[in-house]
Amino acid sequence: MFWKSQGGGPWGSGPRGGGPWGGNRGSGGGPSPRGGGRQPPDFEDLLRRSQDRFRRVLPGGFGTGTGIAVVVLGILVIWLASGFYRVLPDEVGVVLRFGAYNRTTQPGLNYHLPTPIETVLRPSVTRVNRTEIGYRNAEGPGRGQVTRQVPEEALMLTGDENIVDINFTVFWVINDATRYLFNIRNQEATVKAVAESAIREVVGRTPIAAALAEGRGKIENDTQKLLQDILDAYGGGISVTQVQLQKVDPPAPVIDAFRDVQRARADQERKRNEAEAYRNSILPVARGEAVRLVQESEAYKAQVVAEAQGEAERFLSVYNAYLSAQDVTTTRLYIETMQDILRGTNKIVIDKSAQSSGVIPYLPLPELGHFGDRPPTGQAPAPTPQVQQGQAQGQRLSPGQVTNQRGPKP
Repeated sequence: MFWKSQGGGPWGSGPRGGGPWGGNRGSGGGPSPRGGGRQPPDFEDLLRRSQDRFRRVLPGGFGTGTGIAVVVLGILVIWLASGFYRVLPDEVGVVLRFGAYNRTTQPGLNYHLPTPIETVLRPSVTRVNRTEIGYRNAEGPGRGQVTRQVPEEALMLTGDENIVDINFTVFWVINDATRYLFNIRNQEATVKAVAESAIREVVGRTPIAAALAEGRGKIENDTQKLLQDILDAYGGGISVTQVQLQKVDPPAPVIDAFRDVQRARADQERKRNEAEAYRNSILPVARGEAVRLVQESEAYKAQVVAEAQGEAERFLSVYNAYLSAQDVTTTRLYIETMQDILRGTNKIVIDKSAQSSGVIPYLPLPELGHFGDRPPTGQAPAPTPQVQQGQAQGQRLSPGQVTNQRGPKP
């Protein structure tokens, strides 16, 4: 360079040396008043020397055509070099020409026409964005997180006109950078407002009992679907990956009373289930008993009807026989009737023609029925009670002392 011939540094300290600040300055080269230490720079001297060096490069100064060309050329080079930009792996480059969309560039080193002709926006398309509704997480003391509740966002009305306190988080990514940048303004606020509107609509159709228990998953799925549909209608270029419920509780001032009501409802449901189980256990038995009684009644009805029909047919047959042979039929009826009457009675036959002999012979017919039960040969049969009584008294039975004992009718 041109200053190397002067010796020293770029400021042209010359043969005197002393570094860039021009040490050992002053007339005569004597020591400085402060004893030869390093002195602060003289800015006026530095400016004067810089101007001298620049004049050597441009002998004519800035006012000449060469100077102006050099300056313009330098500015133009710097301006053109400002068009280089780098797109990170998780980003895409959206190039705008005079504020309108022109093209999309991929990760890596790219170039666009310098500002103000073209500008570039580089949104992150792989980062999962998080939007909190109903609460806010903030850094607390000791690097911990402090959760702040936002009641105006969290309190919602359920389908059965109860109030529920819901905190939830929406996770979303950018799936179309162009639509994301140009179709909606203030994207995060838009996602938050749409998510709050969607979950209020879903909760407004859900009873509070389902929202507090098994309905949480359904609320998440329905909210995610409705939120995605609204954002697609906006053309927002956003894909909702998950809606996560953080808290679903009754409002804090009434949570104790609400829990008491829930316990009472649980007891009511348990009692109802027990009653249903008892009903299910006795109804089949009662139905079976009813069927059995009906079947027995039908069987008895059939039996009585059959017997009545049989008796009627028997009577008609007897009547017809009576009309054809009255004497024979009358005798037969008498014999059958006496057979039925005397079948179960104790019968004793007395021969009245032998009364003149002083001994009344009798025939104990019931004892003859037990003839097969008599004792073995060689043993006398056991006397009847009347014979035992007569032998014990030593008297004979007279006709007045013999009775006809009848047993019960079968």
